[in-house]
Amino acid sequence: MSAAPAPHWRGFDDVLAALPGLPLQAPPDEARALARALDHCAQGIGFSMTGFPQPRPAWFRASVGPLVFALFRLKGRMSHDLAAPIPGERPHDPAEDPAAALQRLRAAIAAFRAWPGPWAPHFTYGRLDRAGHERAHTLHLADHLKGWLPPA
Repeated sequence: MSAAPAPHWRGFDDVLAALPGLPLQAPPDEARALARALDHCAQGIGFSMTGFPQPRPAWFRASVGPLVFALFRLKGRMSHDLAAPIPGERPHDPAEDPAAALQRLRAAIAAFRAWPGPWAPHFTYGRLDRAGHERAHTLHLADHLKGWLPPA
């Protein structure tokens, strides 16, 4: 995995177009890391529909969180602790292969696209509409997959 800059994806169409370039046959340690990143991002997309298990305090989601998201949107990039789980997310199976995690990510994106709403408040950014959630997830995916894919 290289230290490449994050791709500039505008939405899930850009993400889906880039996913075939993932190195699913990476060496074992890299494959586990890739599977974990894909699984983590798929869970986040799902939480947009079902609700985030452990949101930050309401005051944070109404003040600091939206400011951080506005900055990420303005920059067109997100930067965050790639090892940090979404609070309350299911633990990742270290034996999972990247192809299975990739399938789960694709399924999460398809479910998101089919979801009529309502949208759950983001655990950090607060209330977002469909476009806001898609942008948040696109930036999140780009940050996690920046070392696995060339910039778009």
